[in-house]
Amino acid sequence: MASSEERAARPAGRRDPFPRLAGDRGFVTAEAAMVLPVLIAFALALVWALLAASAHIQCVDAARAGARAAARQDPPGTVTTVARETAPDGAQVTVRREGDLVRVRVTAKPPGPDALALDLDHEAVALAEETVGAGG
Repeated sequence: MASSEERAARPAGRRDPFPRLAGDRGFVTAEAAMVLPVLIAFALALVWALLAASAHIQCVDAARAGARAAARQDPPGTVTTVARETAPDGAQVTVRREGDLVRVRVTAKPPGPDALALDLDHEAVALAEETVGAGG
């Protein structure tokens, strides 16, 4: 029931469209308290996924740059340096030669806590330039 002050403030003949029930108080606060942590966790998961995708793209770029350098017959130290400059921090670079092909693999850990186990890696393969056009 509305108090006499509330009734006096309303125009005559109009009813309150949202009557307050005594049991409704605090529902919005309780709902917000339940939903807010879920929204924060979801936002953090999205940020982590974006950072992991960015690190994977860096692995792809580093492997390609290393493979190009190795295909040009750059010294092994230069190939590793070129790949590490593009790779995420702490990434491992492996360079190996298999016949006419040069393989460069870049492996990195994703950003964030170690509990989120995900290996980011990419391998690029290039044909060594000394073999191009050399046929029998």
